[in-house]
Amino acid sequence: MTTEMQEIAITEEKPLLTGQAEAKDVELAARILLDQGQEHSIETPHGVLHVTLHGTRTTRRPAILTFHDGGRESKSCFSPLFKFEEMQEIVKNFTLIHVDAPGQEEGAAAYPSGYQYPSMDTVAEMIPSVLQFFNFRTVIGVGVGVGAYILSKFALANPDSVEGLVLVNIDTNARGWIDWAAQKLISVTSSLTEQIMSHLFSQEELSASTDLVQSHRERISKASNLVNIELFWKTYNSRRDLNIDRNSTFKCPVMLVVGDQAPYEEAAVECNSKMDPTTTSFLKMADAGGLPQLTQPAKLTEAFKYFIQGMGYMASSCMTRLSRSRTTSLSSSYSMDGSRSRSRTLSQGSQGGQMPPSPSQTMEVSC
Repeated sequence: MTTEMQEIAITEEKPLLTGQAEAKDVELAARILLDQGQEHSIETPHGVLHVTLHGTRTTRRPAILTFHDGGRESKSCFSPLFKFEEMQEIVKNFTLIHVDAPGQEEGAAAYPSGYQYPSMDTVAEMIPSVLQFFNFRTVIGVGVGVGAYILSKFALANPDSVEGLVLVNIDTNARGWIDWAAQKLISVTSSLTEQIMSHLFSQEELSASTDLVQSHRERISKASNLVNIELFWKTYNSRRDLNIDRNSTFKCPVMLVVGDQAPYEEAAVECNSKMDPTTTSFLKMADAGGLPQLTQPAKLTEAFKYFIQGMGYMASSCMTRLSRSRTTSLSSSYSMDGSRSRSRTLSQGSQGGQMPPSPSQTMEVSC
């Protein structure tokens, strides 16, 4: 009798345990899929783009669309930033769209000899197809280096599609004759890997040969699609001027970011001088080097959070990493009341939430 009751109890419990296990497996699989992202190959008028989407495809607010730097792809360029713990407050509220330039995604097949790589203008013209594919009307662009230039081209040509821009290590200028000659000399005396390394890192970082530098050098030199990387790099070096000034610039809020002593520090400062100071913030980060999204994700996350708040998409939250005693109270520079109004550029040393004394000053984060 007892044995029969025990057997009945066991047979009744098995389906329940199996069902619970299946539910947990489904939930775990969904979380893994969400973390890894959904990969898509999107047809555009100028070729196919590899795109990875994270999060739900809600169109109630703009997507965050990223574009990577030269010598890198979206995963290595942005994953450490967007997987950063404090960034999750933003990530959970937005859809992330990571765009890889043609042939730059991990594991991409090498282009054949003689392949004509699309120009920077053409690559920028491929982005509207991504928005149409996912049914997004607008985006907040986040670009680094080459990607910052491409997103700038896209924003200038499609102002109604871009609600905000975060441009890291932007260089809006074409290469002059001196730069062109220097690049020609460098291309003869230095390998492609070393050329790109000088683009990504400061001389101090290269001399220090940190683990980050060594890992990037090894990854680039051993890339199976090195031919594609070279084509993308050469196309960027043939770019044209963006031709922006205070009377002809972006129609959306912009945050310029550059690391102190980064290769493009002077270029970013020059870009800032051409921008509308009422809609532009300039963040120069100490101890960040050439890749602030990797070396200082906490500080960049904090700045990005306030940038998003200034656009009216997130409620205000307490400052965490950026000490009020060392930097401007960011709440004085970003709108917290849900309005889309913008203030002047960020400045270190403002007291009591006062506005910075000059729109040309920058906030140097040294904490």
